[in-house]
Amino acid sequence: MKGSSGRLHALRFESQRFRLLTIVVGCFLISLTFLLSSRPDATVFSTLGPRASFEDARRPAIKTLLRSSSSAAATRDFHVDILPQQQRDARAHLQHGIDQASERTTEWVKDTVIIQESTDGGERPEEEEAAERVTADSGDDAASAVADEDNAVQTTAAVETETTTSTSTRPDHPVEEKKQRLPVKLQDGGEHALTPELRETTHSVDRQPLCDFSDFRTDICDFAGDVRMAANSSEFVLVESAAVGQPASHKVRPYPRKGDETCMGRVTEITVRSTADVASAPPCTRTHDVPAVTFSIGGYTGNIFHDFSDVIVPLYNTVQRYRGGVQLVMANVASWWLIKYDTLLRELSRHAPIDLAKAGAAGEVHCFPHAVVSLRAHRELIIERERSLDGLATPDFTRFLRGALSLPRDAPTRLGDGTGRRPRLLIISRRRTRLLLNLDAVVRAAEEVGFEVVVNESDVANDIGQVGRLINSCDVLLGVHGAGLTNMMFLPPGATMVQVVPWGGLQWIARMDYGEPAEAMGFKYIQYEIAVPESSLKDKYPAGDEIFTNPTGLHKRGFMFMKQTLMDGQDITIDISRFRPVLQQALDNLAN
Repeated sequence: MKGSSGRLHALRFESQRFRLLTIVVGCFLISLTFLLSSRPDATVFSTLGPRASFEDARRPAIKTLLRSSSSAAATRDFHVDILPQQQRDARAHLQHGIDQASERTTEWVKDTVIIQESTDGGERPEEEEAAERVTADSGDDAASAVADEDNAVQTTAAVETETTTSTSTRPDHPVEEKKQRLPVKLQDGGEHALTPELRETTHSVDRQPLCDFSDFRTDICDFAGDVRMAANSSEFVLVESAAVGQPASHKVRPYPRKGDETCMGRVTEITVRSTADVASAPPCTRTHDVPAVTFSIGGYTGNIFHDFSDVIVPLYNTVQRYRGGVQLVMANVASWWLIKYDTLLRELSRHAPIDLAKAGAAGEVHCFPHAVVSLRAHRELIIERERSLDGLATPDFTRFLRGALSLPRDAPTRLGDGTGRRPRLLIISRRRTRLLLNLDAVVRAAEEVGFEVVVNESDVANDIGQVGRLINSCDVLLGVHGAGLTNMMFLPPGATMVQVVPWGGLQWIARMDYGEPAEAMGFKYIQYEIAVPESSLKDKYPAGDEIFTNPTGLHKRGFMFMKQTLMDGQDITIDISRFRPVLQQALDNLAN
């Protein structure tokens, strides 16, 4: 019994040791389980080696790059859930670690992050390539939309996710309204690389280029801030922070005939530059609280077509948004031009224009909150709504014109309206070139068809108000291709314009200069192209000459040859029997 009692005592002791061991092992397993469940990233960190930091573990967050599919204004935002479901339970621990790892300002976003949508591959839009050229020319350190992995945007923010769909931010960490969108790099399979964390930029964002050189017709600079115009050096200086980017400098001739060396040689060159050195910037002698718009009235002005196509129409398109609260700055000023168009200029700006040359002679430095150098020009006499910053179109301009000059008629005479009035046809008579040699016969034919006929000799010295009232009183305008047809813009909407096109393959330029603008203004347009027997060229050249057999082949000799030979070098004798149906069509247009 004694031996049995000893064995029993030993078994009890071993049982106690086993229970104790079981308790210890259980506690260890429970502790280990707790640790592992509270640190799911421990297995990730264990693969990084002893030198790997918490930031190193975060670095795969979003290394993404996509090219923008269009300009910034055309990009769309969409939302992507950036955390897989199985990793959401780790948010509290990740939050704590990130707060310790970063001393920089952190912004928080719940559930979603805005990224930029783009199509990868294919040709880049012309606007994007042009913007890159502008950046290269200006010397700005603008970041490219496509960069390699080493140039990826550095970030300090992580994303806290919740099981709800809320996108509200933590009150102690507000998100900036204008946050730089992060480019996204595609994985090999074409899917977006999504990770638990989002890095956000902390470096300064470079400014937009001061000037845009991408348009085929005009170079234009548009910039805001501390803008100083040193008139004596024809220079605009933008004073800005050194953090914005490298200083830039550009030369611009503010007139929309880009590429025409003859024309642009008559236009003052304006320097536009930025500087971070406030001390070196010219001190202000006068400060304005409205933007400045600078342009030249040199070039080809003095011809009514160029007055409107090169200056007044683009000027309206550029400054109408300011509703008169704009300062016009003019280069190459001619006093007669200011007098002629004074009424229109007063409607566009409440402030007396600044003559750049006179201000320079006086040593003036004018300061503005915003400046635009050059004008936003589209096609000849046309404002394209889709290109206008304010959604303007050509009819908006003609409406402005009628209002500024107090022109009373906004509709033509209609046949059968009960008034018994005959519609009025105005013939623009040229005095030097492209003459209508049988003008009297044309007048008689028009009267026989049913028109009251008025003949006017357009002249550059004519008062614009008087001309406008005369044209507005008519229902049809008729003339040979030339600047006088620009007066059609004073016609009431719905009127008809008839252009007589000289011989020589000039149909394309006739349509470009007056046909397309007439239709854009809301007029009905008729183009009458003369035949060889109607041209005085038949008396200057033999019948088999190239000028008759292949006139368009002569265009390769240049515009001046075309102008001297095919435009100014011929007069016109209209074939009345051939022209009568044109007059009848113009009359019939007034029946509807």
